[in-house]
Amino acid sequence: MNPEDALARLREICLALPEAAERLSHGAPGFHVAKGKFFAYFWDNHHNDGITAVHVKTSGLEEQAMLIEADPEAYFKPPYLGPSGWIGVRLDSKEVDWDRIADRVAYSWELIAPARLLEMGGR
Repeated sequence: MNPEDALARLREICLALPEAAERLSHGAPGFHVAKGKFFAYFWDNHHNDGITAVHVKTSGLEEQAMLIEADPEAYFKPPYLGPSGWIGVRLDSKEVDWDRIADRVAYSWELIAPARLLEMGGR
């Protein structure tokens, strides 16, 4: 999938979540909740690494390591955000599992969403 199509699909997933919005962060599209924290970033060929991916939060370094070990073709430790437990999920493979992407994005959203949104039923 080309990067523009991947971003369009990711944008659809992210912006379907309650109070999600998009803004540029360090020159790349980022998705945040209620004028607050980011829950996903789209990176394409960052510093010429040749990777198109979404970076999302995990519950921490243990979950991050488990995901990478379970599927190293799909998951990786992203620069900058990786030490904080974020995970990179590749969007440039031949067969992207968009249901898995949507689940990871939604989980990341849940980790940072304000309590009032979670109390209202979240997503």
